[in-house]
Amino acid sequence: MISEEQLAARLKEAREASGMTQEEVAKELGISRPAVSQLEQGKRAVSSMEFERMAYLFGRRMGDFFAEEFRGEDAVVALFRGRPDLVDRKKLLDLVRDCIRLGQELSNLEKRLQISRVEITPQYAPATPNSMPTAVDQGEWFAAEERRRLGLGMGPVHSIAELLESEGVRTAWVEMPKEVSGLTLRPPGEAPLVVINRAHGGPRRRFSLAHEYAHVLLDADRVGMVTVRSDQADLREVRANAFAATFLMPEVGVVEFLASLGRERRSRRAEVFDGEGEISVRGRSTVRNQRIQLPEVVLLAHHFGVSREAALYRLRNLGWITRPQLQELQDQEGAEGREYARLLGLREVHPELERYEFAHRFVGLALEALRREAISRRKFLVLVTMVGHTKEEAQALLELSGLDDKVLDVLIPESLL
Repeated sequence: MISEEQLAARLKEAREASGMTQEEVAKELGISRPAVSQLEQGKRAVSSMEFERMAYLFGRRMGDFFAEEFRGEDAVVALFRGRPDLVDRKKLLDLVRDCIRLGQELSNLEKRLQISRVEITPQYAPATPNSMPTAVDQGEWFAAEERRRLGLGMGPVHSIAELLESEGVRTAWVEMPKEVSGLTLRPPGEAPLVVINRAHGGPRRRFSLAHEYAHVLLDADRVGMVTVRSDQADLREVRANAFAATFLMPEVGVVEFLASLGRERRSRRAEVFDGEGEISVRGRSTVRNQRIQLPEVVLLAHHFGVSREAALYRLRNLGWITRPQLQELQDQEGAEGREYARLLGLREVHPELERYEFAHRFVGLALEALRREAISRRKFLVLVTMVGHTKEEAQALLELSGLDDKVLDVLIPESLL
């Protein structure tokens, strides 16, 4: 058991590691700066509400401060340190902290219900790429290996979020600045966390999930990575983009699908799609044979659950279309692409629905924990509202489940939940 002086010192260390000033913490807690100073010197006791808020601000579990060993470094702040290019960093930090807290609460529920969870370990340890071609080759090779390891064959991956969760990776969807497509975090003592930008289109989010999965597998030496459009030439990002394109649209799968439409195999060149555009890497050969048309692009994109833009760049990367053809198809892709999809009866892919699978399981676990008296009714209401339900909806869930008479608030201290 640590002393009050040790707790005070750890709170100060965590505050400094997070990059927050005493004035900023005081504002968040609604107290004066001298009060924060006294708290960090052990001259003033910290209340349970203040302690909970400080743990949240520093991206920590409350229990971390009582552990035998304590690390002051904050993975969240470390991720954004040195990134003055990001707009509204404070809002982004708060969003990520909310995601971390949600993951922590899920871990707590699983532990209370004695549910074992896969703990992902880095499957690969690649050397840091030293050139664009090396980055592309690594991304493509590791994507093919990962598909083989998971037994995915050459067909589409139907639920990226579900796949990541099954591999022990937490996923979250939040609205972030438009220049950020996603980020990967490794909170101390927690499973890897992948957060993607909810404000982006559905297929774009799907690509981002695959991109961040690459960071989980291939960049274990980093506490986290944030994916920003301006970093498109960064070799780790190039590798992750190549991984995502190959993981979602394996070459053999693309060839087989086009063959089913009567298209012959094309030659190949290398350009990497990053979710929005391309980065030229190197030429591999010339293009020949039949010309790809927009209906085939629409069908290919729908088959693999990606955007038509991503499908076009993959076709370009694999040598099925020339650069002029790419531009021509891009010009047609918007309204005409949507009309083709409508006439062909293709439903737009909405991978954001995958996110609600997490919310459904989270609520289900909370209900079971309440049923077993592992959490209080008050805690259940807090948890359910964390995944978007209103208090009225949460109360209705209790009534439908026959748990509305559970009154355990005084039996279990909230700080322990």
